[in-house]
Amino acid sequence: MAPNTVVPSDTTAPPHHGSHGDRETLIKRNEELEKELRNSLEREERMKQELTRAWERLRVAEEAEERACFQLGELEAESVDHAQEYRAHSLLLMEQLALAQKLLKEASINVSFPTPQL
Repeated sequence: MAPNTVVPSDTTAPPHHGSHGDRETLIKRNEELEKELRNSLEREERMKQELTRAWERLRVAEEAEERACFQLGELEAESVDHAQEYRAHSLLLMEQLALAQKLLKEASINVSFPTPQL
């Protein structure tokens, strides 16, 4: 946040040009400006704290995203392994079934099994 700059206006003339009332007006105006400055500095500090909290939340969210992506990658690899194992097991069972049918046919026993579709 840029610092506030106070530029004297015609209403804030130096005290030697006016009466006692002008001096009171200048003092009052100065107090108002000081109050505005304090308020502005407090707002700036609150905004800095809010920004720091938001930055921390973002950091935590990014770390969570990285963990989630890593876990997703592990799950994908695991699912591919399971699918390959399942396919290999299915092929083995089909080979065993084909061999059993061949042996039964050779033994002159007619048994029909449904052919699985993959």
